[in-house]
Formats: sequence, C-alpha cells, structure tokens
Amino acid sequence: MRSPSDVLKRTAILGALSFFFAAVEYMVPKPVPFFRLGLANFPILLSFYVLPLPHIFLLALLKTVGQGLIQGTLFSYTALLSVSGSFTSAGTMVLLAVVFRNRISLIGLSVAGALGSNLIQLLLAKLLITGEATYLIVPPFLIVGLVSSIVLGTLARRFVRSSLWVRSVAPSKAVLR
Repeated sequence: MRSPSDVLKRTAILGALSFFFAAVEYMVPKPVPFFRLGLANFPILLSFYVLPLPHIFLLALLKTVGQGLIQGTLFSYTALLSVSGSFTSAGTMVLLAVVFRNRISLIGLSVAGALGSNLIQLLLAKLLITGEATYLIVPPFLIVGLVSSIVLGTLARRFVRSSLWVRSVAPSKAVLR
C-alpha cells in the first residue's frame, strides 16, 4: 500500500511536468491568439494511471495555476477560459474513464477532453468576449484541438506502455490500470 505522501509526490511531479510543458508551449509561436497545442495536458493523461481520482482534479488546478503564472495571465479572462477548459476537460475524461474503465484508450480520453475544453472555451468566448464573431474561429480551433489531442494521446499511450516508472508507482486506486 502506498502512503498519502507518495500520492502527493506523484501529483507534485506531474504538476512540475505540466509547468515545464506550459513553459515550452509558451515559447512556441502562435499563428492565432488563444491557439495552444495542449502540451501541459500530457501529465493529466498520465495521471489516470498513477493517481487516485481526486488528485486528477488537483493536478488540473496545478496545471492551470502554473500556466497562468508562466504566461502572466493568472488574473485575466484568459485564466477564466483556462480554468473552465481544464476542469471541463478533466471532468469529461474522468467521467469517460470511470464509465468505460478499460474500454477507452488514452487517445479517446484525450480527444474527448480536448473537445470538452474547446467547446466550453468557445462558449465562454462567445458570451464574454467576441460575441457572434466566435463562429469564425470554431473550425480551426476544433481542428487544432483534434489533431493535437490525437498526438498527445498517442504519445501518452506509448509512454504508459513502456514506462517502468508508471508500472512501479501505479496504485490500485488509479482510475485506469
């Protein structure tokens, strides 16, 4: 049996990894404002194998705060979009992982999470920022989200399958095994 401090350590490691990926993503030029590849979601995908359920949401919070600090948007409308997208994504993925257990892949979780995140962010952007003009960015926003989520899900699946670390720390209460 693993101790609660082991779970916190794994959460902290994945949180730090989210910060790292957020910093890398911040350095990647964006052809259009608000477009992100979602690299910081990679640790969230890994968390389904190494963390119990409540810690996935804690990790989503850490990821959001880290991104806001790195990008300088912590107390802006961008943070509101990020928080809503992150928690919708995490909630969607958790729901699907619990309902479908081992019948859904990390690629499926990643795509569902990206879709949930993108849809809530587009809705909030429409209501709070851009109004009807939001419809102009829907197709490219969803396409970028779909492609990047497939790539991230594929990379996460490969990592989980080949990682000794994941095998050695995966608790019996992890969402996926």
